[in-house]
Formats: sequence, structure tokens, C-alpha cells
Amino acid sequence: MTLSPAMTALHDRARRHVPGARLPSPLSGDDVLHLVRRLTWGATPALLEEVGRDPQAWLDAQLEPASLPDPAGDDVARRFPGLSRSIGEVRRVGPNGSWDTMWQLGFSTVGRQVWSRRQLHEVLCDFWSNHLNVTSPSSDVWDTRHDYDAVVIRRHAQGTFTDMLLASAQHPAMLRYLDNASSTRTAPNENYARELMELHTVGAGAGYGEAGVRAVARVLTGATVDWGTGLHRYDAGRHDTGAASVLGWSTPAHSAAAGEQVQADLLRHLARHPATAANLARKLCVRFVSDDPPQGLVDRLAATYLAQQTAIVPVLRQLFASPEFWAARGAKTRRPLEGFVAALRVVGSTPGPDGPGGVHHLYWMSQELGHPPLGWAPPNGYPDVAGAWQSAGATLRRWNKTAQVVNGWWPAELQRPATSQMLPSPLPATYGGLVDALARRVLFRPPTGRERAALLAFCERSDGSPLRAGDEWVGWRLPSLVTMLLDSPGHMER
Repeated sequence: MTLSPAMTALHDRARRHVPGARLPSPLSGDDVLHLVRRLTWGATPALLEEVGRDPQAWLDAQLEPASLPDPAGDDVARRFPGLSRSIGEVRRVGPNGSWDTMWQLGFSTVGRQVWSRRQLHEVLCDFWSNHLNVTSPSSDVWDTRHDYDAVVIRRHAQGTFTDMLLASAQHPAMLRYLDNASSTRTAPNENYARELMELHTVGAGAGYGEAGVRAVARVLTGATVDWGTGLHRYDAGRHDTGAASVLGWSTPAHSAAAGEQVQADLLRHLARHPATAANLARKLCVRFVSDDPPQGLVDRLAATYLAQQTAIVPVLRQLFASPEFWAARGAKTRRPLEGFVAALRVVGSTPGPDGPGGVHHLYWMSQELGHPPLGWAPPNGYPDVAGAWQSAGATLRRWNKTAQVVNGWWPAELQRPATSQMLPSPLPATYGGLVDALARRVLFRPPTGRERAALLAFCERSDGSPLRAGDEWVGWRLPSLVTMLLDSPGHMER
């Protein structure tokens, strides 16, 4: 693995200076809102107050999620007991091929996004679930996908990419999803090898070619699934023991008994390859900075990734401290699920007291939005650029779901404060004051001139129109005004 002189200089600098990278200080209220929008599933008044008191302390806690108490997230997990079962237990308890556990995984995922205190962890779990995508629900992972979420994604989302890649490559969900479980020395299956190179590690432009895919596929033969237990196993009799080479890595002909170690060596090499560093750095920048991120930032993050032995947290610290991150306000658009979850957080919805507590309804609503968590069918994961989601139909579906959230569908199962609690006290004297106050409560900033004009036109009032306590717009029509704000492009800014 050879670095260019420029990358070597960045690598050395990253090794010396990055792990303690800190946020700029002080942060303005707009800066705090930008940080919260990018690192969480949506702002709430309480969260903005918490972050505003000490942004660095909040970030430090988010980067160590295991040390952060999360009673709300734990409550969501407890509501879906199937997720605590082992692969073997799922196979024993339910009928063969049942999707029940995968449904529970979808329910709990959206619930954690809405209510977990470990918000950055939930953002990263979504990011890595897309990067190492195993579609859920899908029939070939009915018994394993919940375990993949727990021991691959959640366990390693803030660890090292090397460990995450190894765990993914050896997990029965990935082995079955991308067909490596059926790969043998006499009939190598190239599906997983191709996606491992193109999507998971170095990227399509790294220069490995078809010969490289075939070499990787041969090396990975023998990594399969025990069809009796559903667990990963290495079958030496299925392993191709021939010599192989790809992207600066090689193995001589070897014994079948050594095949599993050879596979691990190849995966570690790919995880630590400069092309993988660049690929992951760019994807993180697309998630947290802009759809077309600055190349200089990508290069610096890639160097840090290599210098820190694929550790993810130092890369994140550098990203969030970078000038490019702070200059990118307004440069990202929320995807449909993000806008929906953020709306739930704005209105203060909470799960009902018993069983699923309405969380399952949120999942079905996300399906109707076309963006259920973990549900992207191709192996490349949900796209994270605005153009992929822009359509009249998608916008209309989001508006409909927002109206349902604000108007309190399933009030016994999904509870929320009365919409009137979003009003300022005392009430403003004019409709202009009402619009300004509601925008600050819903969008967490003053309205723009166009937003203000549109909202006043919607109310059929002027800026100076007197506001009275008995007016319809602070009574039965207030939910429509809140819905308008949540339907606005301003709400969809990430």
C-alpha cells in the first residue's frame, strides 16, 4: 500500500494532530442549530438548549455512546423482544421464513431514530447500514438480519472500519444476501466479491478490474453458512487454495486450513487501502457536508483514516471541526425519512405505554413515504443526494404524513402534547408576531421573508392584523399552520 508524497504528508500530520480536534468556540445559535441538524435526526427545544450550554461536551458524549444513558432508546428496544433472540432462537421459535423479527427490527430502528438520546450513533448506524447494506426485510436474511444490525453495525459504528468489515464479511446475513454462502472452489460466486470492492471498500475506480474481482471471489470461497444452525462457518473443502493477487496484496498457493486467515488478511488490506480511505471519507462528507464535498476535506479525512488505523471517531472529530463543515450550512437536504422523523421530534410525539406503543405505525408510514429504514433493495444503500429524492409524488406523500403527525393520529398509541403548547405565552399582538414565534418553535430560526409572506397569505392576514386569543389560527386551525411550516423547504434543510 503506497501513498503519494502529498498523502504521506497529510498522513503524518493527521497522526500527530487529529485525535483531539475540537469544535470552534464560541458557537452562535445558528451554529448550534447547524450542528444539531447534521448530527441528529432533528432538533427539539430541549436538545438545542443542551447543546448550546456546551457543544463540545455534548459532542464528546455522542462520540462515546456506551457511556451515555439512554432510557428512551432502551424503552424502544424493550418493546420488541424478538430482537434479543439469537439466530438459533429465531429459527426455533418462529415458523421457517417468518419476517416477524425483521419487522421488529424496522420498528425499533425508526423508534430509536425518533427517541434515542444517542442521536449521532443512530445517524451513524443509518450511514453504515447503507454502506454495508443488507436489505431488510428480505427472505434470505429472515433469521439473521437483526443480529447483523446488533453485532456488525451497532457494535462497530464508532469503532474501526477494519473490525466492521471483518464482522460483515463473516456474518451469515451478508454471506447469504450477496451469495458468498454458495461460492465454492469449483464454482466461485462473484457477487459478494464485486460489491466488496465496488461498494464496501476501494470503489469502482480503484483499478482492480474483472481479474481482481475473480481473484477476490476465489480467495473468499469456503466462507459459508451452516444450514443447520444458520451461523457462519469456514468450509475448507470449498476453498480455492491457489495463488491470488489484487491491488498490491497477494497470497501464494496455500493449504485449505490456512484459507480463513488468508481471507482475513485480504479484508484487512482492503480496509486499510488508500482508495478505501478516500471512498469512505467522501461518503462521510456527502452525509455531513454537501452533495459535492470539497476535495481538500476528503483528502484530509482520508489521511486521518489511514493514520488512525481505520478508527472512525478521529475522522469524525476532524470533520466536525473543519471549516468546510461550518461553511456548509444549508447545503444538504433531508431525505423523506429524516424529514418525517424530525417532524415527530418537533411536535413531541412519544410512544404509548404498552406493547409497540404506536412505533409500528411510524414504520408503516415510512414505507408509504418510500423510505423505510433498512429497506433499500439494491446493495448500494439509499442515496444521500437531494436529486435522488425530488419528485412531486414524494413531496405530496411527505405532506400527507406530516399532517397525520401534527393532527395526532392514533392518539392512544402515539401521544403528544397539545398543539397549543407550541404557542408563545403571552400571545403576540399581531399575526406577524404569531408567524415569527411559530417559525422559531418549528424551524428553530426566524422565518425568511418568503416564508413569512407565504404563511401570512395562508392565514389570509397581514403582518399587522390583530391577533386575539379566540382566533381560529390559534385554535382549531393551528395544526394546519404548524403543518405548513413542517411542509416547507426550510424544515427539509439538514
